[in-house]
Amino acid sequence: MRDPYQVLGVAKAASAADIKKAYRKLAKENHPDRNADNAKALERFKEASTAYELLSDKDKKARFDRGEIDPDGNPTSPFGNGFRGGGARPGPDPFGRGGGTDPFGRSSGSNSGGNAGGGFDFGGNPEDIFSELFGNRGPFGGGGGGGAGTGGNFRSAPQKGADITYRLLVSFEDAASLKPQRVTLKAGKTIELKLPAGLESGKQVRIPGQGEAGAGGNGDALVTIEIGKHRFFREDGVDVCLDLPVTLAEAVLGGKVRMPTVEGAVTLTLPPGTTSGKVFRLKGRGFSRSDGSRGDQLVTVLIDLPADSAALQDFARGFADNREVRRDLGV
Repeated sequence: MRDPYQVLGVAKAASAADIKKAYRKLAKENHPDRNADNAKALERFKEASTAYELLSDKDKKARFDRGEIDPDGNPTSPFGNGFRGGGARPGPDPFGRGGGTDPFGRSSGSNSGGNAGGGFDFGGNPEDIFSELFGNRGPFGGGGGGGAGTGGNFRSAPQKGADITYRLLVSFEDAASLKPQRVTLKAGKTIELKLPAGLESGKQVRIPGQGEAGAGGNGDALVTIEIGKHRFFREDGVDVCLDLPVTLAEAVLGGKVRMPTVEGAVTLTLPPGTTSGKVFRLKGRGFSRSDGSRGDQLVTVLIDLPADSAALQDFARGFADNREVRRDLGV
């Protein structure tokens, strides 16, 4: 995994909005639906999703910036840059012993590993180094400095199993109301997935322990969510927009009309003389924000007139309206 900032093409000082914008651009360009036979695009999509998953999490981003975790979110080496062969490291002894450059408090002229340059040299089995830090116990289990078969050989930690990626299409209404989804995993197990606040297309949800098996434990399931389109609702940030047709009589006389929302039908009261284009706001009927609050539903009234109505035409001919309704347009 490359540096997540390089993957998304943003600077470390980029705002959360800039990071999101960069990710959405890459996700759109490389989405599997558009690049079914393009393995490189799929890899770029996965890479961008992993980078965004780290940088969109304030805690993970801060830990990465401090060097505590790598681009995959795994802890970095607990020893920093102290263990390296060759040149000396300037500055005082980090363990508080003496003023030399050897990290174990020995003078540069007494390095038992034979490195006359004053730096630290492993000088043989690296487990000898760990025995100085951990006594007779190596950091990966077993005794320190032991031979083959004694548990003292230097070994890396067991690796977790691979993550498994999924794509989940969520209906417009379910995404707005954060309705839990039933997801069937590769192994055949069905789970209930809770949708996170601040949901948007491209958001990735991690399900711990539901990936491939490994010596160090199971990997995770990574679910990328796509929000489906709707035949009459539109998304505008966290708001839901709807064009509501009404009759001339309903607009002129006012009254109660039924209308849909993402959580079911409600009744909207039109005041007499409602003009086509008037917008009504229904609080809390939109998408959720990351803090759990919700946007609104914006309802635009559109007066729907019959195409061929002799009665309406006769009425219009006899109705006098001398207002200059286009005065503000300069005509």
